Amino acid sequence: MDENRKKIIVKEILYWKESRMLPVQYCDYLLTLYTEGNRPKEFIKNQTKNRFDKKQYLFLMLIPVSVFLIYFTELSFILQMALLAFLMISGLFVIFYFSKKGILMQIPLIVIALMLLLASVEIISGSFPNNPQTLYMVLFLNCFLWLFTGWRLKILYFTISGLLGIALLIVSIFI
Repeated sequence: MDENRKKIIVKEILYWKESRMLPVQYCDYLLTLYTEGNRPKEFIKNQTKNRFDKKQYLFLMLIPVSVFLIYFTELSFILQMALLAFLMISGLFVIFYFSKKGILMQIPLIVIALMLLLASVEIISGSFPNNPQTLYMVLFLNCFLWLFTGWRLKILYFTISGLLGIALLIVSIFI
């Protein structure tokens, strides 16, 4: 088989793999068959595209740290929120870095969403203690943010959590 035809077939198999027209194992087998064991650069790039780094579990430690900062320290409110904002901004940089490196960014995204929920509820409950309408509004905004993030990044569990959160808020308001 001539080299040009092989390149076309390999490119087509890579497209099938990316668009999930065939299972990944079949595509890997066909790529190995048509390239005679010499994997093309695109194949290697696709293999390492969605890596999972085990160091992401360390990022989960930010949740208890943020809860500790807010509820169990005697720091001033402004200092608590400044530290929490710093942690969230650094988390956003980690998400950006992971997306550029091709590392899965779900765990940092979940941590940032929970920290934002925690911070917004703490700010509203501290600023407006006897006004549940503002708390409901902030919770709705968080749920809409989760819904938008799930829709934009095509992450199903964010979409589901946003919809469930909105449904639970509506039920808790009217019942």
